[in-house]
Amino acid sequence: MTTTTEPAIRTNGLDRLFRPDSIAVVGASTTPGKLGTAMTAALRRGAAPAAVFGVNPTAEGFVPNLEEACRAHGRPVDLAVLCIPAAATPAAVRAAAECGVGAALICSGGFAETGPDGAARQQELAAIVAETGIRILGPNTSGFFRPGAATVSFVPAVEHIRPGRVAVVAASGGMNHALSFLLSEHSVGVGLGVGLGNRVDVTEVDVLQYLRDDPAISAVALHLETVDDGPALLAAVRLVTAGKPVVALVVGRSDVSAFAGSHTGALATSWRTTRALLAQAGAVVVDSEQQLVDALAVLSRVRLPAHPDPGVGVVTAQAGPGLVVLDGLQAGGVRVPALADATRAELAGLLPPLTFQGNPVDTGRPGPGFGDVLAVTARDPEVHALAVYTLAEPDAVDPVGAVSDRGIHRELPVVLGIGGPAVTRADFAAAADAHNIPVLPGPTALATGLGALVTDARARYLRNRGYTRPGLGPTPEIALPADEAAAKDLLEALGLRTPPRCVCHDHDAAHRALRDLTPPVAVKLLDAGVLHKTDIGGVHLGIRTAAELDTALTALDAVGARAYLVETMAETGVDLFLGVRRDPVFGLVVVAGLGGTAAEALGDIAVRGLPLHPTAATALLDDLRCAPLLNGRRGGPVLDRDEFARAVIAVGDHLAAHPEIGELEINPLRLTPDGLIALDAVITGSDVRPANPEDEQR
Repeated sequence: MTTTTEPAIRTNGLDRLFRPDSIAVVGASTTPGKLGTAMTAALRRGAAPAAVFGVNPTAEGFVPNLEEACRAHGRPVDLAVLCIPAAATPAAVRAAAECGVGAALICSGGFAETGPDGAARQQELAAIVAETGIRILGPNTSGFFRPGAATVSFVPAVEHIRPGRVAVVAASGGMNHALSFLLSEHSVGVGLGVGLGNRVDVTEVDVLQYLRDDPAISAVALHLETVDDGPALLAAVRLVTAGKPVVALVVGRSDVSAFAGSHTGALATSWRTTRALLAQAGAVVVDSEQQLVDALAVLSRVRLPAHPDPGVGVVTAQAGPGLVVLDGLQAGGVRVPALADATRAELAGLLPPLTFQGNPVDTGRPGPGFGDVLAVTARDPEVHALAVYTLAEPDAVDPVGAVSDRGIHRELPVVLGIGGPAVTRADFAAAADAHNIPVLPGPTALATGLGALVTDARARYLRNRGYTRPGLGPTPEIALPADEAAAKDLLEALGLRTPPRCVCHDHDAAHRALRDLTPPVAVKLLDAGVLHKTDIGGVHLGIRTAAELDTALTALDAVGARAYLVETMAETGVDLFLGVRRDPVFGLVVVAGLGGTAAEALGDIAVRGLPLHPTAATALLDDLRCAPLLNGRRGGPVLDRDEFARAVIAVGDHLAAHPEIGELEINPLRLTPDGLIALDAVITGSDVRPANPEDEQR
């Protein structure tokens, strides 16, 4: 019996990088256009409470080297900012480490992104880090900033970024600035913005660990391009989201997977997998930078308690925008519950009779009783958060006062959507900010922000449920790669249903099988080396007579069959596929979706990391567009979600216990009136070994 645990998180000591009291610019200059000139000027005009030393051995007005900078400071400088060519950088980093400098920020490019020579230089930097313990941000980064405090960036406009409580952790310096500017434009302040660059040392994992205990940060924006250590990233996200929300934007939607040997590998691209596993770890995953801003406008100020399915109450002063809010919430899977009879009775006494008083609550053009309507709706037992939309009409309604005067925002999260010109909305936004009430500019943004609030609460509910994995029973030994018959023997041992079948090595045996089994039967090529039998004519269905069998066997012989699998055909139903694979970045992942030969073409899938809590496993297929097909549509079979969850957990646990298996795929896994039945299966060996085998037992 193994209990789920988290990997240990190491202390990473980044204060000397992000909160330096002294900075030395190596390559400082007064020549216009030089990077060292721009960086030195930016530091000296900034608000950082740090001593700044320019280092240049030939120019007047600067100290000649880092040793002299440390001597002038009276102790080792905290941070060395390197604005020098790539070729000179490793020696400068070593010199910094020898002087006791705590961290180095490397602005220049010319490292791993440029080819073998640059990669060798970057490897040299990594060796210096391992040897000396100095921390490196970059190379190839524009730096970081703490608006109103320590700012190390050569981009002049950073001085206009609004200070606040959101941290931006971005794969590139450009996206760090782009996201921070966008957040600031939408009145979401930034407390720390970091561009990671080539990540020779400091990674998103290090920064997340650092932010976990930073009281100045209330939420994190995470921008990812590639992931090197999936388990470490997910562990860091889980730890951060236990105390503060993380909103993630993952680049790579058009990724073409290198793992196209099976449906599972072809569909589980790195983009899909990264997004799905980040969400499973507790992050709110968004599709665009605007959605990121809308989500953080809410989550940086308010957060719901962990909850399996929070309900949102919607109150609107204009019916049309209210419908857009409702549509956006429901399209995102957010529950907008019908209000209780007692709630509706109270509302009926406050609103004109022609207004809609369910959920959403349409007030018509709001009047003096608007705050009472909000308070009544907020008290409904099924409402856990309140969305309020109105146009900015100062003479007609004060939405902020309607919330704050009654203390509604202290009872549950309230998010305001206020439409109108920015100049008209500004006073409302300032008043709301004083009460920590989120304000968004339109109905779609309002729905996005509320959706993020609900997603965050659901993720924490699922993650916080304890689960002890059951012990594994005996299973047959199989040679890898396994043929379909051996794979099905294993599935039966794991508790999955498979059709009655016979393995046949000649035509006579196949004819005996036809007589012994209940027709019609399927006759298949039995060869572990063929992953997609239908592509080469290796599957023949609906065989009832000896003549039909002979025709099928002759066709199989023509494609090189040395053995045949004859099995009773299953009832018709809905075909799914279920695959578990050993991802080279994240470890064991499960991929499920609509099955059959159309699986890759449709790409309707759900991805999760393993191990998976049974509750999460039962909900796995809810991600699918085809999910209604599993609920008895037009008299069809109804999926037993618990049966599906048992299959996911059994297969996942078996692969966790058998690192020699790289992938197990069931396609199709057919839903019939009698439940699930595995009609085909592939098991392949593994080229991937976990760095720490215990990681996959967690």
